[in-house]
Amino acid sequence: MRKLKIIEHISLDGVIQVSGEDGGFPYADWTAPYRTPAGRDAVIAEHGGRFDLLLGRRTYDIWSGYWPQAPASPIADGLNRATKFVATHHPESLSWEPCRGFGPDIVEGVRAIKSEDGPDLILSGSGTLTSTILEHGLADDVVLIVYPVLLGTGKRFFLEGTPACSFKLVNTKAMPTGVLFNSYSAAGPLKP
Repeated sequence: MRKLKIIEHISLDGVIQVSGEDGGFPYADWTAPYRTPAGRDAVIAEHGGRFDLLLGRRTYDIWSGYWPQAPASPIADGLNRATKFVATHHPESLSWEPCRGFGPDIVEGVRAIKSEDGPDLILSGSGTLTSTILEHGLADDVVLIVYPVLLGTGKRFFLEGTPACSFKLVNTKAMPTGVLFNSYSAAGPLKP
């Protein structure tokens, strides 16, 4: 059975949106000033050697416009090699291979993918999909890459109405720029 890990770049106030998602977001690539070789290596390590991707359609469309043409690198090579499982009503329009749509029932689709043989799954971006995954307890691990900024506006990782649940801190690592890599494993429902 595959494990599902959510990896998100997030501000202190919970924003995960980046400039490429839609018009009107006032902050162009707000993570750029904090990028370092050590941070890049930590991101690569969190993905592991071989993985597949679980993506919402909007994130797939953004990434498929960039990563297939990106210069070779451990991150680009891993993303391009991964099978992309995409939440979409139009799987025939998926062209960033290898890829596969997983039907209109997201919860059952993700459960089926997790039950297959294959590498672990990584979910990044895809805020709406992430909320559904959390709501139904389908995430095994969550890695929050926390940047020392407040953005005040933008799409947030935890949408209003996300059910209460708990996680256990597995590891934390600080980068010299103040970015924190916090790794959590799912610990079930929130205990009163």
